Amino acid sequence: MKMELPGQRIAVAGLHKNFKIYERPQDRLTELLLRKPVHTVYHVLSDISFAVDNGKSLGIVGDNGAGKSTLLKLLVGTLEPTSGSISIQGQVAALLELGAGFHPDFSGRKNIFLNASLLGVPDDNIEELESDIIEFSELDYFIDRPVKTYSSGMYVRLAFSIATMVRPDILIIDEALSVGDMAFQKKCIQRMNQFRAERKTMVFCSHSMFHVQELCDNAIWIDKGKIREIGSSDEVVGHYEHYCNSKKTYNNIEKNESDNSDASGKAEAEEAGDTDLRDCRIDSVTVKSKSGEVLETIVPLSDVVLEMEVEVLVDGMTGNFGFAFMKSVEEPVASFLTNDAEGVASVPLSKGDRFTVSLTVENIAMRVGQFFVVAGVADESGLLWYETRFSKSVQIEANKGVGPLTMKADWHISKQGT
Repeated sequence: MKMELPGQRIAVAGLHKNFKIYERPQDRLTELLLRKPVHTVYHVLSDISFAVDNGKSLGIVGDNGAGKSTLLKLLVGTLEPTSGSISIQGQVAALLELGAGFHPDFSGRKNIFLNASLLGVPDDNIEELESDIIEFSELDYFIDRPVKTYSSGMYVRLAFSIATMVRPDILIIDEALSVGDMAFQKKCIQRMNQFRAERKTMVFCSHSMFHVQELCDNAIWIDKGKIREIGSSDEVVGHYEHYCNSKKTYNNIEKNESDNSDASGKAEAEEAGDTDLRDCRIDSVTVKSKSGEVLETIVPLSDVVLEMEVEVLVDGMTGNFGFAFMKSVEEPVASFLTNDAEGVASVPLSKGDRFTVSLTVENIAMRVGQFFVVAGVADESGLLWYETRFSKSVQIEANKGVGPLTMKADWHISKQGT
């Protein structure tokens, strides 16, 4: 059953794709003769559902082997789904595997006619487009040579020129731009932006997160054959980048939090009898807005207030305070210490004193990710830490751009001589 919804160029529902894996080539014949399965089933894609509206662009991201290329082949029709439905409304042109659709012994010129014919373009129209295709591909000298003599970059030049010059309704690209030189990549990006301006539909699979963000309205993150996230390209790319950059787990931090909790419980018990062996205790660490609201999610470039409640357990301490944003126990991102701050003196501490220590951080620079705030009390030198405590995890909302940081900045452009 096909889905035909108004305003949608592509509609995919409940898509599954499995491959049969044989340990030996002869097992295929054995299975055919004995009519007994001797293969194992590998689930490449499971329960994939999405739609792309007319004139919109969809990016597909994910690790190698996640099933991205298989999904594109299913959309183009070079593979058949195991189950589920795919509805494509309009003419499709695709750049998938390098050289797909080309006859290696034919010249580039003959392959123009072959490839365009496969896309459903009449011969008369191909003749009209031929010179434009050759000019865009910049293959004048090589156009009458067999494509088996072409480099990978030349393959892509010709394939992209044909696919975009025939003006399809839907353009599907699988990482093909990565093998072109910078000058040709620029031409390709310009052509794709032109497609967007003409309200064409695109599906773009790439490991270039910048291109996915800039060229695509929405994105899908495929993880182990399933959709892990679908939404605006800015958010999906931001979350996928954070996933890729986070090679370390938070187990150590969770253990640290547990240890802190155990220590707090021990301190409460000791208050009733034995003396607490620590010099001070941090009772709480919170992240707040300037209005006092406790935050679990932070918007990049906003202002936040880091706050800790401290109780002093011995006399004669001289204390400095500090906060840090941490990705893990071993990976600080940014730190703030009172002994580094101008005009802030170390505080003399006496047993029984209670302090609320607040730090306002302006224009949080982290672009996306999950962080912890660690609070600490140190000696006058800042080298000996009496006590540290981790906050609950804090999520930084995804922000447009690439890299771990985003920075507040002002642009000014002035023409020389005016």
